[in-house]
Amino acid sequence: MSKIRVTQSRSTIKANKNQKLTIQALGLKNPNDAVEHEHTPQIEGMLKKVNHLVHVEKLS
Repeated sequence: MSKIRVTQSRSTIKANKNQKLTIQALGLKNPNDAVEHEHTPQIEGMLKKVNHLVHVEKLS
């Protein structure tokens, strides 16, 4: 599996509860926080849910 870097680009202040919990489950806390994950279907589904709050980069 390839790796991806997920960076939180926007605040979750006005996001609904499910989106806040998804951001927390990804390991992000504040804007500009970044984490690396394996690119799996579960992570892909989480990213689709909060795509307006994060920026995703593929790593080699």
